[in-house]
Amino acid sequence: MSAQLTDPITLAGRHAPSRVLLGPHPTNLGAGRTLSPRHVAYYERRARGGAGVVVTEVASVHASDWPYERAPLASDCVGGWRDVVAACRPHGALVLAGLGHTGLQGSSAYSQAVLWGPSGIPDVISREMPMQMEQAEIDSLVEGFRAAAAAAVSADVDGVELDAGPRGLLRQFHSDLTNVRDDEYGADPLRLTREVLAVVREELGPGRVLSLRLSCDEATSWAGITPSIAAGQARELAEALDLLVVVRGGPLSANAYRPDFHRPPAFNIELCRNIRTAVAGAVPVVLQGSVVDPADARRALDEGVADVVEMTRAQIADPDLVVKIRRGAVPRPCVLCNQTCQVLDPRNPVVTCVGNPTAGHETVDPVEDIADVAADVAAGAVLVAGGGPAGLEAARVLALRGHRVTVADASARPGGIVRAAAGTPHLQALTDWLEGECRRLGVEFLLGTAVSDAELDAAGRAGATVILATGSRPRPLPFPVEGHVRCVGAADLPDGGTPTEGPHVVFDPVGGPVGVAVAERLAAQGRDVSIVTQDSVAGSRLGMTGDLADANTRLQRAGVTRHLDSRIVSIGDEGMRIRNRYTADESVVPCAVLIDCSHRLPDDTLGSSHRDAVRVGDCVAPRTLLEAVREGRIEALAVTASRRNEFDHHPFTLVNER
Repeated sequence: MSAQLTDPITLAGRHAPSRVLLGPHPTNLGAGRTLSPRHVAYYERRARGGAGVVVTEVASVHASDWPYERAPLASDCVGGWRDVVAACRPHGALVLAGLGHTGLQGSSAYSQAVLWGPSGIPDVISREMPMQMEQAEIDSLVEGFRAAAAAAVSADVDGVELDAGPRGLLRQFHSDLTNVRDDEYGADPLRLTREVLAVVREELGPGRVLSLRLSCDEATSWAGITPSIAAGQARELAEALDLLVVVRGGPLSANAYRPDFHRPPAFNIELCRNIRTAVAGAVPVVLQGSVVDPADARRALDEGVADVVEMTRAQIADPDLVVKIRRGAVPRPCVLCNQTCQVLDPRNPVVTCVGNPTAGHETVDPVEDIADVAADVAAGAVLVAGGGPAGLEAARVLALRGHRVTVADASARPGGIVRAAAGTPHLQALTDWLEGECRRLGVEFLLGTAVSDAELDAAGRAGATVILATGSRPRPLPFPVEGHVRCVGAADLPDGGTPTEGPHVVFDPVGGPVGVAVAERLAAQGRDVSIVTQDSVAGSRLGMTGDLADANTRLQRAGVTRHLDSRIVSIGDEGMRIRNRYTADESVVPCAVLIDCSHRLPDDTLGSSHRDAVRVGDCVAPRTLLEAVREGRIEALAVTASRRNEFDHHPFTLVNER
């Protein structure tokens, strides 16, 4: 019988309570270059939720490496590691300290020092030229790994994980894309890694876990690490390891490591299967690669693909993932959007999740325990006007605490603009989950019901708390539209596209995911599609999710014409007149249908006379899914028990107009 996700596993004599791993990832939770109390709370929450192995954010083993402003430095992390261990160990989770060096793929912005690399080859992203490491730097790096491992042992961690993944200096030595040395470290690309493993093992001893995150496919066709080369590397290194994490990606394919929803989930299954076959049982193997569905994780164990499954983003989305799997409950889904959990960003955002805004904010947000149903025994009646993500999250949290909640929405299905907007079908998994949880908790839905001001006032007089989550409305177009051109908002675009024949133009002044997705969707339906943006690249905001280059590649392959650096002047039967914002040159683009993907306005027409109503989400200001869910949750938690007691015995009713 194959192992289950919730089964324990023994690594180096230490017992992990499940086969689900939380992998290392940047969080921007640090204080200086140390692990902060926010780190501790973040990792403890996932350990409490059932994670078997928690790998902390990769700490630089040498001061020459400072890849982002809040990147931890191993020599400064002893106290933080110790606190993480103390917080996670009562839940049984093993804590591994992430250790690494980003080499030529780092940044000199903070260290103000030259980057290190195996060879004098510039990074393809920053274009910065590194210094080729000589023996003195190599010796210093090996000593850095040894000292970092010793520091981690002094904090009583259960082991360490070394980074030879897509951004790791060790991986840069493994690959002929970045290692063209003519010495022994070029003739034997694994020599440095073997030296590092030897000194780290000496510091750990036999009773602590030594894990290696190994890039096994750099996803290039002409050079670099291929799956077959990686199989040989994994075989050679396996005997020195207690755990091997199979990943992919390299300097020319950084987004291959943790892509968004455009790449199918669990995409590394065959790669991991081949590596596990190659090591022939010498070391337990971990599957990584957008594994967010428990069914995919179970299948990987059942089919012998891996011994452990990394589900990092799934545990950011729902820290109780493993506990819920044990109980047969449905975890909050990860939609693989990368919008707020990918934080290598000049703004230094704190890691969080669009569907779980408490992630990363555990020290300030109230804890939501999955056993905390009907915790507030003196709960009252609540009317939520609007069934989008803000309203659904508010209703779910209130119902979880025992309130009698009614959600009224004019649409036939809850979900709001997430369900309506073209190009966001992947996000519907979250609104479907929110609706399902609301129904499970007894929330009453009145669909097809447009709430009036009079009904809001009546509900208020009856003592009900009123939450307005009415969403947004279209903004008037900033240019004249004449003739027979049809204008459609992205939120109103039918699933099958418009029935109008002729050229379709996507107006995208936002640069987010919706405009690109709408253009792709229409092109897939065989439409003649173009996209107009004032930016110099389509989908300019997608750089933060890692999809910018891929998005433009998809548009090119789909035949979508891109009108860049352009503004729309007017639209009429002769076509759409656009003006280049730099040259002021004008041209006419054929247009039968305009799809408007611009910012919307708050729908604040309801409840203007109801002073006690609480507004959440887009009806305050149209923003992203993150703000909608966060505000729904915060305002639901802000409903006080004393006020609820006042209207506990005052029911209110609405008539379902359908």
